[in-house]
Amino acid sequence: MSTSSCIGISTMKPCCGVLISCRNTSIFGFPFPKCNHPIANNLSKSQFNGNNFHTCHNKILGFRCVIDPNRRTFLASDSSWGKSRFFPSCNVDKNKPNLVIANVASDIRNHSTSAETHVNEKGFESIYIQGGFNVKPLVIERIEKGLDVGEVSRIEANGPSVNVDNLKGLNGTKNLIHEREVSAIEEEAWKLLRGAVVNYCGNPVGTVAASDPADEQPLNYDQVFIRDFVPSALAFLLNGEGEIVKNFLLHTLQLQSWEKTVDCYSPGQGLMPASFKVRNIPLDGSNGDYEDILDPDFGESAIGRVAPVDSGLWWIILLRAYGKLTGDYALQERVDVQTGIRLILNLCLTNGFDMFPTLLVTDGSCMIDRRMGIHGHPLEIQALFYSSLRCSREMLIVNDGTKNLVAAINNRLSALSFHIREYYWVDMKKINEIYRYKTEEYSTDAVNKFNIYPEQIPSWLVDWMPEEGGYLIGNLQPAHMDFRFFTLGNLWSIVSSLGSPKQNEGILNLIEAKWDDLTAHMPLKICYPALECEEWRIITGSDPKNTPWSYHNGGSWPTLLWQFTLACIKMNKAELARKAVDLAEKRLSVDQWPEYYDTRSGRFIGKQSRLRQTWTIAGFLTSKMLLENPEMASKLFWDEDYELLEICVCALSKSGRKKCSRGVAKSQIHI
Repeated sequence: MSTSSCIGISTMKPCCGVLISCRNTSIFGFPFPKCNHPIANNLSKSQFNGNNFHTCHNKILGFRCVIDPNRRTFLASDSSWGKSRFFPSCNVDKNKPNLVIANVASDIRNHSTSAETHVNEKGFESIYIQGGFNVKPLVIERIEKGLDVGEVSRIEANGPSVNVDNLKGLNGTKNLIHEREVSAIEEEAWKLLRGAVVNYCGNPVGTVAASDPADEQPLNYDQVFIRDFVPSALAFLLNGEGEIVKNFLLHTLQLQSWEKTVDCYSPGQGLMPASFKVRNIPLDGSNGDYEDILDPDFGESAIGRVAPVDSGLWWIILLRAYGKLTGDYALQERVDVQTGIRLILNLCLTNGFDMFPTLLVTDGSCMIDRRMGIHGHPLEIQALFYSSLRCSREMLIVNDGTKNLVAAINNRLSALSFHIREYYWVDMKKINEIYRYKTEEYSTDAVNKFNIYPEQIPSWLVDWMPEEGGYLIGNLQPAHMDFRFFTLGNLWSIVSSLGSPKQNEGILNLIEAKWDDLTAHMPLKICYPALECEEWRIITGSDPKNTPWSYHNGGSWPTLLWQFTLACIKMNKAELARKAVDLAEKRLSVDQWPEYYDTRSGRFIGKQSRLRQTWTIAGFLTSKMLLENPEMASKLFWDEDYELLEICVCALSKSGRKKCSRGVAKSQIHI
């Protein structure tokens, strides 16, 4: 038989297709899912049938994976995600259970996984970066008619079977769950977590946001969110299972930078999607066959049509965690991964009108994805931004092409650290200083640099602030300080060392002192206090979901447990984390793992809360494993970087300006 192949320029607009092929090689640095692995890795002998397999038509930038219509492909309901309901094949002859692999650029992977040796070559990067969205995607297609060209990897039906549940970990790491006895609640959580896994072309690529079988209107809770998958990824990594995390990182990377528009306007290159969904599309003219596609959402379908700022930041943080916990640092060195990091950083570090080192964002661009008055410079984004910059500095390969970017990262880290520590921190001493502020100050010597009016200090704060401890406020803008306590931003400031050691200790002291307010019956409040009455009506627009002490407006979110645990372990307060985990363990299983809790003390399940919320389940499991293995937790947080304190961009400036606020305030920085 003869086989022909063609290479041509496609005129299709990339919207749903994704950069995938059917063998573990790469074109232009893109990784592809394994379709030539032994079937025993995913199926037991009894599950194999010679007539049940995919047909994968090789396409780059527009992949189709044709699947037997009798197989489910989206959500695996088995107890283990390793037991796929189907397996991939690229054979067009349905009488032969063989895997035919295209030989298009078969050796490219060997020349594209290391950015260090090929960073200056004109190849993938020149197309991907310089061309941007204006370059029509290159499509490489194969018309498969025989077995004469390329590799043939035969799938043996009678080969040995492997149960993923019994593996002692991937990548040489030990499987922690099997090293100790787990409680019935943990066993239930693992079963639910594995049941939430999504498969794409036979490989696990993430977990859905929620998998409540009684939910008749899942909305977008049946999608894989980058933000939501992070605790799931850490649970798998801590359990020695790295494959799903690696697949997730690479597939979401392939979704990066698509030209998604709202009313014909395109967001910046490098944007990562908020979520994606595996869709099964019937093939035209086929006999019941259909294809798997990854359909990303960049915010064009979200509430308020807001692009996610935190998705790219979480992706970088997870990429570092994957390397730290598996030892697989080769993934970070790939050309496509290095390029993906740089695209995210270029998007975040682009010069604009803003005078502050903080990242300027719109409302609803992070975990709080609805109108809640957090537009401007919310603490959560700054903490994640700082973390992603530190991650990138560790992972970027320094060469002539990246040295300027690394210098920009160092400068931004220094400025951002100083800005947050100096202007976002409040304790009793700072509140008293603000109370005595003079307003309408002009000049570089001004103490009240943002023209904050003392009358803005809320009455609740005066009585609520403990004598020992403090926190980082939620937002800072001209003439405005948002004094609400936002838990995620404060916890991640501890984890990343955005706050000083003394400030980090003060945050946990405040949480402990205000335990009944921030934890009560269910940890932890997403923010405190809730917006009520006229304030709620004006700031939220009378949002019926963010009513006082519900959802984002003072609701309790169990998924914050793992970040609280990580922060406590770092600050040598693991007993505080155990107290919170024990509290949650008493209710989560009984309440069917809800998304959030309502009321001031967190006694009620949220009125619109989804059950079997995956990041609630994963956050609990991750917290338990971190407490059992604190040495693993040490790989996920950052210690203080004292070199950053010595860096000041003003020292390099030739503008002639002599005044620098850092010189005045440096003695006041808590070390």
